[in-house]
Amino acid sequence: MDQLLALRTFVRIAEAGSFGKAADQLNLPRSTASKLLQDLEEHLGTKLIHRTTRTITVTPEGAQYYERARRLLGDLEDMDSATRHTRAQPKGRLRIDIGSILANQILLPALPQFQAAYPDIELRLGVSDRPTDLISEGIDCVIRGGALADTTLIARKLCEMDFVTCCHASYIEQHGRPSQPADIEQHHAIVGYFSSLTGKVFPLRFTRGEEQLEINARTAVAVNESTAHLSALTTGMGIGQTFAWFVKDMIARGEMVTLLDDWQPPRHPLYIMYPPNRHLNATVRVFVDWAVQLFAAVDNRT
Repeated sequence: MDQLLALRTFVRIAEAGSFGKAADQLNLPRSTASKLLQDLEEHLGTKLIHRTTRTITVTPEGAQYYERARRLLGDLEDMDSATRHTRAQPKGRLRIDIGSILANQILLPALPQFQAAYPDIELRLGVSDRPTDLISEGIDCVIRGGALADTTLIARKLCEMDFVTCCHASYIEQHGRPSQPADIEQHHAIVGYFSSLTGKVFPLRFTRGEEQLEINARTAVAVNESTAHLSALTTGMGIGQTFAWFVKDMIARGEMVTLLDDWQPPRHPLYIMYPPNRHLNATVRVFVDWAVQLFAAVDNRT
């Protein structure tokens, strides 16, 4: 038995809650993952995983073994990464998760620079706005905005981005311009963004000095993906709020129009986050440092 591979397989199964997901993440046949776990259990003389036709659960003995195995594998990976970093360029597969509009407008156009600097790193990008579980999905780091929900992750602030209230110029021609936030609620339609978890449309948010407002108006269309949200805004179906960075050129050309400029939506902080056991991994470290420099260009604090 390859005990090191068996340890990795057990940890992945415990974290993913699935033999199939664990096998895919390790690039192993499912039968091999099952056999490795079976051999490890026989070697230890105890059950680590309780299996049924539909679910798997970690046994009490497995939970204790998992904690020690995870720390051991993390220390081993950190040791290997630190040594490789002193002798050669970082290499290996790096899985990153990022929101759609950030990927399409900022990250992907700049990736040739990263690939040229680190040609031995193979990037896997998960591009979506849905929340992710880094551990169970085998994700090394994630770029997300807003309030930090998972306090178990290490978070490094990338930037703060301005939101802008805007619409297509054709919408103003047909429906007129609101003079205050309440006008939107009473007389206008919005292009909304809804939560993939709850299905609820997020309100438009406004601040002016100490005043803070949330506006819910008739929704012409709502989407749960940031690139599609911007596309919907450009059709002229309604008013919405999006990152100022991504509409600045359309505003300069007169295609999009800003509204209620004295009522600013709150700024949106962006973070890059990763599990604590990844902080010394060389591939994660160089990507995080590179991302900090990349997103500094869109930071409204500077």
